[in-house]
Amino acid sequence: MNRPPPPIEIETAPNPGFAVILMHGLGADASDFVPLVPELRLTDAPAVRFVFPNAPEMAVTANDGYVMRAWYDIRSFQDVSRQVDEAGIESSCATVRQLIEAQNQRGIPTSNIFLAGFSQGAAMTYLAGLTHPEALAGLIALSGYLPSRSFVDGRLSAANSSTPIFAAHGMHDDVLPIQLGEAARDYAIARGCNVDWSAYPMPHSVCEEEIAALRVWLGALLTASL
Repeated sequence: MNRPPPPIEIETAPNPGFAVILMHGLGADASDFVPLVPELRLTDAPAVRFVFPNAPEMAVTANDGYVMRAWYDIRSFQDVSRQVDEAGIESSCATVRQLIEAQNQRGIPTSNIFLAGFSQGAAMTYLAGLTHPEALAGLIALSGYLPSRSFVDGRLSAANSSTPIFAAHGMHDDVLPIQLGEAARDYAIARGCNVDWSAYPMPHSVCEEEIAALRVWLGALLTASL
């Protein structure tokens, strides 16, 4: 496993008071969701800094040891837990905390920071978000799942017990079946989170309707701070 390159950053306007840390999926990289920023069209909202970090490169066991960017190793795709490496999860959660702290040092409080991700990045959003010791502005989980309930159960943070969550999934997802997304949603709801859930007739991807819904959800939380 090597040290990844620095994150890509895009600001919607000067002097942002909010940040969205968006994590890519397995085998992708920081550039994967950069095109999302203009599609969200947050022109009427307060300025936001989008931060797109790179996961480290590692051999992924379930992919025959192929080296790719991953937030944690997956030992098997055969069951709900995906048989993940919890030490790798712990390490990536520490990386997320460092990313949050870096934004704090630049003047953006944790309460104005959203964690977001797609697929394995959405899994990290749940894992790091629900266990973060300070309240976050919200979580955005696109086509995600919760790979280890025991990891979260042992570290669950009261600070994020009512964090607003935007969660969306494809009805025809053959990579992470929608049942996994629903299970993550139900876990968060059972622990007090306010989950805005939507399902779309799409595979393991994003669609225009989903982006439009995210625009409304995120815009409302941003403008509520004015």
